[in-house]
Amino acid sequence: MSLEEKIIRQVHELAESKKAEVLNFVEYLKAKTEEKDWSGFSLSSAMRGMEDEDSLYSLHDLREVFS
Repeated sequence: MSLEEKIIRQVHELAESKKAEVLNFVEYLKAKTEEKDWSGFSLSSAMRGMEDEDSLYSLHDLREVFS
């Protein structure tokens, strides 16, 4: 018996209110996975092509002296 079949069998035995909780949890897991994938895709898309650009600043520009 596959893992999916075991899950389905267990869900069938639950009360309707508990089935709704299982559905909410599954939707949460899917959304969490999609968010992670989207943010990685978004960052890589935003930075695409910039790796070959010349830097506008040097390390000297980033330093600040406090007295």
